Amino acid sequence: MRGVVHALTPGDHFSPRTGSAIPTVVHGLAQAAASDDGYRHEVLLDASTFHPRYSSATAIEYAGAGYPRKWERAVDLGLSKIGLPRVRAQRSYRPMVTALEGSTERLVIAHNAPILPGMLDATPHVPIYYAHNDLPRGMSRSEAGRALGSVGALIAVSADLADRISSRVPSAVAGRIRVVENGVDTVGFRPREPAGAPASDVVRIMFVGRIVPEKGADVLLKAAGMLARTDVEVVIVGSQGFDAGAALSPYERALRALASEVDGTVRFQPFVDREALPALLQSADIFVAPSRWPEPSGLTVGEAMATGLPVVASDAGGIPSVIGDAGVLVDPGDESALADALRSLIDDEGKRRTIGIAARRRAEDRSWSHSWAQLRTALDEVA
Repeated sequence: MRGVVHALTPGDHFSPRTGSAIPTVVHGLAQAAASDDGYRHEVLLDASTFHPRYSSATAIEYAGAGYPRKWERAVDLGLSKIGLPRVRAQRSYRPMVTALEGSTERLVIAHNAPILPGMLDATPHVPIYYAHNDLPRGMSRSEAGRALGSVGALIAVSADLADRISSRVPSAVAGRIRVVENGVDTVGFRPREPAGAPASDVVRIMFVGRIVPEKGADVLLKAAGMLARTDVEVVIVGSQGFDAGAALSPYERALRALASEVDGTVRFQPFVDREALPALLQSADIFVAPSRWPEPSGLTVGEAMATGLPVVASDAGGIPSVIGDAGVLVDPGDESALADALRSLIDDEGKRRTIGIAARRRAEDRSWSHSWAQLRTALDEVA
């Protein structure tokens, strides 16, 4: 049995108490691989991070050095521009390398951490880079070649992201790119019973995600204002970060001002943990992902589809590959197009039901077992 070690971002939590994408992906993959006797999954974790932890992967704890602060990342960016290493990032990831010292060869998957593979050169471990987002800002092709030249594979969560990264790395690295699509927990996320039954007398439209401009919650509220309907409730779920008790950001306050211009009800609910999310999605009738930026994949889109919800989302990044033909796509930032798409779903319960059934079927084809099969193939090539 080969060992697979997942290296999370320093300080990130491997717990349902967080909403971070990377721990969700690692847990989904490791849980799907539980019956596979070819690979054993472990995860590198700062000892101070949240409990309870997912039991799908065994923790290798280390004393963390913290994630680089904004000014330290700026220093690193300056160093990279003159061909020097990003020393602040190296300091953050050094405890992970130390935690692996003396251990037998493993496949070490560096999640969103291009700094880590090169730091493993003097060890017996085989590095794999797992890209959940594009390469860091300011990383040149030559720096990417130095950082990722030793990786056994470069995993991208969508074909769109693979194409973007391919254009930024040397051809030798680009040849090692493999796509492993994000999956979805089709057991934890499932349609409410009876299937297709309205959640309430009003049509509930839901957004779930971090409340930052890139995610486009304001686009949804502007579209809701154009609907001029009182039989609609918009529910915005999330916070700027993953702290439900944090003070509101200027953007979050601006959203509340926008909500006052909507004829229907608008409700704001701060961040909820992973365990509360399935029931929350079951209370919705329509899910909206109005991202302004090209999201590489969009975990919540897949989870809404697994819940049997019709999804209206931005036609950008990796989202179209998640939705396929089982949802509605609109141009990013186009409030009028979003309002039109919502209106057609609000007025046609049968259409909502038909799209929701197709969404559930597509989600079942894209479970974490499907994702693990894709990753297993890539790992086998490296091994």
